[in-house]
Amino acid sequence: MSGLSFRTSRPDTWVQPRPHSDPSTRFRMHGPIRPMEEPGLLARIFGFR
Repeated sequence: MSGLSFRTSRPDTWVQPRPHSDPSTRFRMHGPIRPMEEPGLLARIFGFR
C-alpha cells in the first residue's frame, strides 16, 4: 500500500449542507411539488385523491 495520501484544505462538497433557497426560487427552478406516485387513469378522470 502506498504511504502517500491526498489532503486538501477545503472539505468535500457532499459534506457541506446546501445553502438555503427560498420557496419561490425553488419553484422557478424545479416547478411545483409532485406526488411520489402519479395517480392512475381512473383517479385522473374522476378526480379521486
